Amino acid sequence: MCKEKLRKYWLMHAVGGLLLTGFGLSLFGEALIRKWENADFWDWALWGTLALLVFNTGISLVGQAVMFRVKMDNPPDRN
Repeated sequence: MCKEKLRKYWLMHAVGGLLLTGFGLSLFGEALIRKWENADFWDWALWGTLALLVFNTGISLVGQAVMFRVKMDNPPDRN
């Protein structure tokens, strides 16, 4: 894969992952607030599940960005 393509993938995954991670934490905060206010179980449980899904997706994208960055910084040897 060429270096420019790796850089593009790295940038998209890094920025997207960080945005989703932060958004997932915000959703988690919303779930906590709803639970604290004694909302119905399904109300705060759905918010918490969505938060977990978004947060883990963000972490996965950040991990993939790290892999692209390592590939970008260490091109394979061509003998």
